[in-house]
Amino acid sequence: MAADSKHRPVYVISVAAELVDMHPQTLRLYERKGLIRPGRSSGKTRLYSERDIEHLREIRRLTQELGVNLAGVEEVMRLQHQLDDLQQEFEAEIERIEDELRVQAQPPALPPSGEKPDPRDRPVYVISIAAELVDMHPQTLRLYERKHLIRPGRSSGKTRLYSERDIEHLREIRRLTQELGVNLAGVEEIMRLRFELDASRTRLEGNVRRIQDDITERMTKWRTLPAPEMPGETPDDERGGEGDREP
Repeated sequence: MAADSKHRPVYVISVAAELVDMHPQTLRLYERKGLIRPGRSSGKTRLYSERDIEHLREIRRLTQELGVNLAGVEEVMRLQHQLDDLQQEFEAEIERIEDELRVQAQPPALPPSGEKPDPRDRPVYVISIAAELVDMHPQTLRLYERKHLIRPGRSSGKTRLYSERDIEHLREIRRLTQELGVNLAGVEEIMRLRFELDASRTRLEGNVRRIQDDITERMTKWRTLPAPEMPGETPDDERGGEGDREP
């Protein structure tokens, strides 16, 4: 599978800085902070890809349009890099599976069918308990829900029910706002990426399982095909045994 051309490092730092209207020293600072990850030529020259350019433009949007501080930008870009890495891992896994199919190798063991959902996603806590667990006011939890920072479930009577994962998200929001000083706009970007990362991981893992299932089905069909008859052979039911011949 060919590598995504968007990840191919092609721009030297002066060109990349011009494309995003930044000073080259700013790009070096962002690299030291881990916000971007440019490649290197054989001579150790920084080379930026189209994906790096997209990341730099996103950093400018977060800082200049949304007023997100550098700590918030670091969180956003860390999640964005995780999404990029997940996509590349998925593409590598698909390539590995395709290689196995080409050589008719035994596919890896499949997870048992009918997997149970993650217990962390089971909605169990009413809003008063959830608020107590994360040391917040229930009204704050309602505000975060309206901002789509958390997504609690509902009981049959429409009562909000929070899962362990919701509690984790609320504690993460508190860390971002209280410890890192990230504004609400930055928190919204970070949590949106967290939801996207979780959904992408689930979707890509499901795609890999479906491909593995398809491979297993094909391999089973190949193994159960009847062996081809050799030239000149006569089927057993058309041959006469020694005892059937006339003397």
